[in-house]
Amino acid sequence: MQGVEIANVDTAQMRHAGKELLSLALMDARNHSLRWAAAFEAAPAGAAPLLWQLGRLGWFQEYWIARNVQRQRGERCDATRPKLVSILPEADALFESPRAAPMTDLQTIRQYLVDSLETTLELLETAAEDDDALYFYRLALLREDDCVERFALLAQTLGFDTGLRAPLTTRPMRPPLLFPATRIALGSAPGGFVPDREKWAHEVVLPEFEIDSQPVAWAQYGEFVEDGGYDDRRHWAPAGWDWVQAEGRRTPRFVDQMRQGVLQQRFGKLLRVPLAQPAMHVSWFEADAWCRWAGRRLPAEAEWEAAALQGATRGFHWGDVREWTAGTLRPYPGAPSSASPGQSGDAGAQPRRVLRGASFVTRGRLRHEQVRDAEAPGFDEGFCGFRSCAV
Repeated sequence: MQGVEIANVDTAQMRHAGKELLSLALMDARNHSLRWAAAFEAAPAGAAPLLWQLGRLGWFQEYWIARNVQRQRGERCDATRPKLVSILPEADALFESPRAAPMTDLQTIRQYLVDSLETTLELLETAAEDDDALYFYRLALLREDDCVERFALLAQTLGFDTGLRAPLTTRPMRPPLLFPATRIALGSAPGGFVPDREKWAHEVVLPEFEIDSQPVAWAQYGEFVEDGGYDDRRHWAPAGWDWVQAEGRRTPRFVDQMRQGVLQQRFGKLLRVPLAQPAMHVSWFEADAWCRWAGRRLPAEAEWEAAALQGATRGFHWGDVREWTAGTLRPYPGAPSSASPGQSGDAGAQPRRVLRGASFVTRGRLRHEQVRDAEAPGFDEGFCGFRSCAV
């Protein structure tokens, strides 16, 4: 594997990774987490959730691999079977459920991350080269890569300067793209590691549709703000209007000014954001209101995926911000009735709206056209934006 840029191996290859590639990727992911640990040494007292997330990475990997006597069975394992004892005696009490404050120090957490990875790599050496035996190793890698975005999100919410900057692309506006009526296989086919939310590929028939070639930029969103969009109930769904009133919102989250340019808080720094960059930290309610104001609509999941798969050579750009779609998170046809071992179920009291794509902090191994994320419609802490379709 010499010469491989392991952090940028594409998602499709990583989901089918064998033991050698997985070993390199797990080491890369853990080194990346340890660099975050170094950044947390200067974190404010309010950064306890960051420390908990960091420690949980070691716990999750150890719980499902080193402590799981049925790890070789993969998704077929009995998740209720008792687990072996942790190398950190208090690990379950510390990291199985979120805590208001960490009960141990950063140095202990750092050592736990080192020791648990060492055990994981030793076990990986003797694992079989098949999807069942490698399921939990691939899952642990996905979780650790995904946690990078959670670290960044928490740091942004806390106003903690990590030294991370947003390398968002500034590009000239391009016209929307027109796609003819088509059929696509929405979701992922069996083979390798497949997250529950993508199970299983099924045919969807799409009529002709027009979709923005890139996410809505600050310049476009600013017109909505200037036109009194936050004060006009006609542009908002009833739940969205209630959210605006409850939040007292007149601009997207973290924005201090939208006249004569955008001033937005980024990791504790007030930055002037180029108007050509995608609008970010926008809730689904705000994205939906902008579309109503502009006489457009949010794309359906299938439209977004079709455009991402078929429109790359035509200028369809994604990957700077996660993008809201019109859909509410629902399982695909044929999806498992209960969550696979180690994966979280999607049942909840509040419907969640689907996000597609990736953000500027998403690791390369997670950038994939079929990835589905979901959040409550009022969620605006994340690195989220949107694009629109013609009505």
